[in-house]
Amino acid sequence: MTTSLPSSPPSSQGVDARGIERFLDALEEHPRIEPHSVMLLRHGSVVAAGWWAPFTPDRLHLLYSLSKTFTATALGFAVDEGLVDLDEPVVDAFPEFADDIRTPRARSILVRHLAAMASGHTQEMLGAAVDTDAEEPIRGFLLHEPEREPGTVFAYNQPCTYTVAAILQRRAGVDLVDYLRPRLFDPLGIPPVGWESYPPGRSLGFSGLFATTESIAKLGQLHLDRGEWQGARLLPDGWAEQVSTRWIGTPDEGNVDWRQGYGFQVWHARHGYRGDGAFGQFCVILPEQDAVLAATLATEDMQAVLDAAWEHLLPAMADGAGDPASDAALAERLERLALPIPGSPTEAPEGVDPTGSYTPSRPPSGPGLERVEVLGGADGLRVRLTGADGVPAEAGFAPGSWTVGEGEGRPPIAVAVDRQEGRLRLSVLFLETPHRLELDLDPATRRAALRWSPAPLTGPGLSGLGDLQAPRPLR
Repeated sequence: MTTSLPSSPPSSQGVDARGIERFLDALEEHPRIEPHSVMLLRHGSVVAAGWWAPFTPDRLHLLYSLSKTFTATALGFAVDEGLVDLDEPVVDAFPEFADDIRTPRARSILVRHLAAMASGHTQEMLGAAVDTDAEEPIRGFLLHEPEREPGTVFAYNQPCTYTVAAILQRRAGVDLVDYLRPRLFDPLGIPPVGWESYPPGRSLGFSGLFATTESIAKLGQLHLDRGEWQGARLLPDGWAEQVSTRWIGTPDEGNVDWRQGYGFQVWHARHGYRGDGAFGQFCVILPEQDAVLAATLATEDMQAVLDAAWEHLLPAMADGAGDPASDAALAERLERLALPIPGSPTEAPEGVDPTGSYTPSRPPSGPGLERVEVLGGADGLRVRLTGADGVPAEAGFAPGSWTVGEGEGRPPIAVAVDRQEGRLRLSVLFLETPHRLELDLDPATRRAALRWSPAPLTGPGLSGLGDLQAPRPLR
């Protein structure tokens, strides 16, 4: 069994490269989409792969709720090994507080209900669960009687996945990363990953997985091939079909591709089905086209990404598609993908000395900073950010480029500068996430205005913005 994905020119797999280019155009031209990476697989072969610099192929990326599809995959192994029964009452897995859960609907929630986001609750319960019992959110979750009978109503609900992951880890005696390493990650050739935990040692399951874009693509190909990997059975027989079954309707969701129903930790769509995560992390599985789309982006308009895929990629894979003359142009474009660099490359650092400490403002949303410092030295200027949790991030900056900074215990960042009227405007990309922090530094007043785009959901500090293996607060 090999673990690498083969690559082919698009036309050799019946894909018109011009359609892929139009898809890239749509992503780059949309004012609310910042693409970070994209991979398209057809017939098991990579026909397009690109990363917008300073993002790179080996860089881990926070998957947010796309983590759920990896958890659903782990559940399949656990069911096959007899560790978990889909039809067991959830309360039976937690005998230490089973006597506290007395209401009939809460006691009748089954593992399969949680896997399908059909616990009977009609709203997101994470906040209520943590407020009720911060030390054991599962107890806090189950103390809230569902409004409807379990299995009858959909509500996107983080404690559902969190509880499934907790049961699996309790029974297996290891966290999700260690459980999946010999069963999934090693057979697929997935490099080291990180998974945020709460409490320490319990992977979140519903979010917090850091993995590469290729890892997303491999997971998608495994499910597309119904659990086989390059001709060998990897997933338990029938589990991929269980995952992709539409178990519950989702008629009240706001966007059309979220109203097509829900499987085991995957969304059905107008075309195929998918795992996805906040701000544009996608694993789109297209059985009809025998294709997988993996992508990481920064956007609050995820429907626009799918709209662009349906408009441009589906026709590119239609019968008779494929234009060998366009393959080279696409390959050249994919090699030179890069995010725009703010400011002018010829700006000179003139005016007031910018080095020193700045008082950070409270951003409109997202985590604040304890300190902002600009440091000078023989190698030029550097910015150091310190989060509320004491975690720092640091990188140099110079006009006309993205400068990457990383180090032990620090989330990796890339910084670009736009110097205007004596002020420093820094764009800071947190390279293992979809998040960008804009800083407006005024050397005259020593104040720093902060704005996130988009605002992280990872907690009050910077530790959640990199694969630092730090336990994550749930509130």
